[in-house]
Amino acid sequence: MNTDTPPEPVAVDSQPGPRKRPKPGERRTQILQVLAGMLEQPGADRITTAALAARLDVSEAALYRHFASKAQMFEALLDFIESSVFGLVHQIVDSPHPLPPPGKAARIASVILQFGEKNPGMTRVMVGDALVYENERLVARMNQFFDRIESSLRQVLRAAAEAQGSLTPTVQANAQASVWVSFIIGRLQRYARSGFKRLPTEQLEASLKSIA
Repeated sequence: MNTDTPPEPVAVDSQPGPRKRPKPGERRTQILQVLAGMLEQPGADRITTAALAARLDVSEAALYRHFASKAQMFEALLDFIESSVFGLVHQIVDSPHPLPPPGKAARIASVILQFGEKNPGMTRVMVGDALVYENERLVARMNQFFDRIESSLRQVLRAAAEAQGSLTPTVQANAQASVWVSFIIGRLQRYARSGFKRLPTEQLEASLKSIA
């Protein structure tokens, strides 16, 4: 998996002959790549371990040698989302250099929406569509993800409000951060529910300026 292109399903070799044994850790990565690829299918039903195993041409028991449960597979996808997104967000927040309007909040929104656009399967996880009927702790963790995004937004927006001489920078930042995170989630939800046709970065620059 990477943040440049959506994960692709791994091709199954249809030629006769001995099957190559994956290297240590390779099968685990392969399972996650195929799961992410299945999530990219518009209108995909709930993914079962049986369907995932069939796509990989292995037994369900083979899956459980690498993951204790399907919830653990989704947790690995959440790990990927968090490390990818927050690595970028922290760079923006911690940068000592101010950004021109609409500022760091807009940059944070941009990197999240760009990540979602390049990783459609991950977008379905982020907005919760792929987590329906899955373990409740997965939904709670994804909610916490956006709580952390909102906290980062409050931080940069408060600094911006102080620089502008606001008398109530905290109150202003709290209100603005709520609007920003709602915009981010809304764009990602529209992308997922349009079958990935309505891109989250559609007219992004103009949209960001309108809410800055």
